[in-house]
Amino acid sequence: MEKPFADEKELLFFVKIFNTNLKCTSLIYEVMSKIIYNVTVNVDDSIHEEWLEWIKQHIPEVLATGKFEGATFSKVLVEEDMGGQTYSIQYKSYSRAALEAYYKEDAERLRSDGMKQFADKMLAFRTELEICDEYAVNFK
Repeated sequence: MEKPFADEKELLFFVKIFNTNLKCTSLIYEVMSKIIYNVTVNVDDSIHEEWLEWIKQHIPEVLATGKFEGATFSKVLVEEDMGGQTYSIQYKSYSRAALEAYYKEDAERLRSDGMKQFADKMLAFRTELEICDEYAVNFK
C-alpha cells in the first residue's frame, strides 16, 4: 500500500494547511451565517392601540443600530388563554457577530424603553433562528 505522504514533513505541512482551512471556514461561517432575532410579544388589550403605535416607532429604532438588514412585523393568529394580542417581530441580522454586538451595545437600552412604558401589560420572549436556506418563487 502506497503512503499518502512522502514523509513526516509533508504530513505536517498538510495538517497545518488543513487546520488553517478549518479555522477560515469556521470564521467565514461565523461571519456569513444570518440569524433571525425573533421577539414574540403578548400585549394586553387595555394598551393594544398605544403599543401598536409604539412598536411601529420602535422597530425602526432597532434597525437604526445597523445590526439588522430588515424586520418583519406579524400578528400571531392564535387565541391566547391569557387573553390579549400576540405579535412577532423578526429582525434579520447581518451575522452572528452583528447580533452579539446588538446584545452588547443596544439591547438593554431598547428593551427598557418598552418595559418603562408598558411594564406588566406586555410579556415578551426572544428566540434566535439560524437561517439554513432561503427559497423564493418567481412567476413570469
